[in-house]
Amino acid sequence: MRAFDFSGRQVLVTGASRGIGLGVARAFAAAGAELTVLADDLEILEAGMQLRAEFGRPVRSIQCDIASRQAVRDAFTPIDRIDVLVNNAGLELITPILEPGDDVESIFRRIIDINVMGTFYVTREALPRMSAGGRIVFTASVWGKTAEARFGAYCASKHANIGFMRSLAKELGPHGINVNAVCPGWVRTRASMRSLAEMSRRSGIGEQALLEEITGAQAMPGLMTPEDVSALYLFLASDHARSITGQAYSVDRGELMA
Repeated sequence: MRAFDFSGRQVLVTGASRGIGLGVARAFAAAGAELTVLADDLEILEAGMQLRAEFGRPVRSIQCDIASRQAVRDAFTPIDRIDVLVNNAGLELITPILEPGDDVESIFRRIIDINVMGTFYVTREALPRMSAGGRIVFTASVWGKTAEARFGAYCASKHANIGFMRSLAKELGPHGINVNAVCPGWVRTRASMRSLAEMSRRSGIGEQALLEEITGAQAMPGLMTPEDVSALYLFLASDHARSITGQAYSVDRGELMA
């Protein structure tokens, strides 16, 4: 017996080629959802094939850079209905304000274009395909509630995601659409390990020692995996959460207690 049953429901997960997005897509597929996965790299095609082979059902894979308004319009053309939208796509890179040169400004802009504007474009295209009972779940971050030095663009974008989510919850509530956010802490993904390596390089602290320092600040030790956070997405998309909207839930092993 499944803990959640999404049979017959159309679920779209962005940023699903790897990491949390792929883990969430896999969880929805296991719960019987009809799945569309989207990302900006060719790995999304491989991820779709992997999901089809694992669950024996069709999975639509779309390669799309959500920072491009026209690309998002084109990507949604074959989609006629969405019951659950998971706004997971995002870019995490270091952007120190004191960094000389123009590169940091370009990276800052790219992060905002993907994490904020891209999320807006995707949501705008999804809503005409949603009806009462629809669910939108954002992947924010504990850094959307607090902050980390040198990650100004990423922190700003995740604060923006939470603010956007709350505004949407008020706007879409009368239409019967629930909107919430999941705020993961440190999860073992390619992006987080890249950030760890860069933090280690700049601080002069070894990666393992730095990781132990980070996880040592948690109430529960250890680094999470995408599977550790995916169940909350299913809950928020399910009928069990029909009275929950406008909330940002931390899944961080007690890193941030607020």
